[in-house]
Amino acid sequence: MKNGEEKAESSSERDSPALNGPYPPVFEAEFLDRPNRFTLTCLHEGKKLKAYLPNPGRLRELLLPGARIFLVATPPSAGRSTVFTAIGVEKNGLPVMFHTHRTNDLAGELIRKGAVPALRGYSIIRREVTVGKSRFDFLLRKDGREFLLEVKSCTLFHDGVAMFPDAVTERGRRHIEELAWLKDKTGIPGGVLFIAHSPEPEIFIPDYHTDLAFSKTLLERRSEILVEAVTVQWDRDFSFPRRTKPLSIPWDTISLRLRDEGLYLLVIRLDERLTLPLPAGYNGDYPPGFYVYVGSARKGLAKRIERHKRKRKKLHWHIDHLLKRARLVEALPIRSAGIEECRLARMVEKVTERTIPGFGSSDCRCRGHLFMKQHNPLNEKRFIDLVLGLRTAGFTLQLH
Repeated sequence: MKNGEEKAESSSERDSPALNGPYPPVFEAEFLDRPNRFTLTCLHEGKKLKAYLPNPGRLRELLLPGARIFLVATPPSAGRSTVFTAIGVEKNGLPVMFHTHRTNDLAGELIRKGAVPALRGYSIIRREVTVGKSRFDFLLRKDGREFLLEVKSCTLFHDGVAMFPDAVTERGRRHIEELAWLKDKTGIPGGVLFIAHSPEPEIFIPDYHTDLAFSKTLLERRSEILVEAVTVQWDRDFSFPRRTKPLSIPWDTISLRLRDEGLYLLVIRLDERLTLPLPAGYNGDYPPGFYVYVGSARKGLAKRIERHKRKRKKLHWHIDHLLKRARLVEALPIRSAGIEECRLARMVEKVTERTIPGFGSSDCRCRGHLFMKQHNPLNEKRFIDLVLGLRTAGFTLQLH
């Protein structure tokens, strides 16, 4: 780049915020609910308060009822009425930061301190640099060579395995493609840094269960761009982390699992009592509440799930008749889990309250593949841990 541009970039970098001290006083509250993507309702000293949530991710495994939320008081900004900001949550007794904006500040400090092995020796020239059609988080330089870096905040982890993303991210997939394209067309190398906000993980994997396209792109482009993952350990005041470690990425195992096949769970909500004479021999009584359906697809798992989401379709399976009258809350794919549908049904039966006899099991000996709960299973740790345990199965064996 030209000299004038370099001076402007250096000045911009110096003026950017840094993690050179703790947040304003941090206090804790109890999580109650999430009215929308960017708002939390919490309980503090007997009073309900609303807080801004600077993270659009699902955070399903973190925002469970009763979870401890870390808050700071912040002046309300334009278009925002809340005077509190949620910056983190406690999981397994440890603080986890989920403030996505502050993750880039953290990445800058890690680079400056040489805490990311693959980026040691690099200096930050500019933040939020636009190249082509994309804006990347950092422009770095080492030995006269520029380097583009994209940073991803990772808060999804289970049993020693960190995963990203927790929701489909077309933007993230596009960033990877464009970093590879820029290296090929301009010679400027680039990479992605995943920062897991807990010291527990030892392994990083792309969450191909949630976003198969992103995961395939990362796997295919890994030889063209840098892919690095680290963990950090936060204190409860969320000052600069006192511990950082690199994570291994088991590419060989990942490549074997990126297949659009496997199992899935459908979480369904029924608001009114329903009489549905299916399956044959069942009295057809479906009380209001939440239902979990267990299914499988030997190929075309994504298309199978999309079919379940459509209201207009030919009614073929038992589940089609129920979904015509109920609401599909969430579809949870479990790709290449290595277990059979009937075994998964037995596992789900243990974390639910009632089995609908014969539903979805006309071709096997199971009691049924549809289960009921009075409350939303997505708000229960046992159910979430079951899903995450299946999604990380096989990778956890590499840790022991």
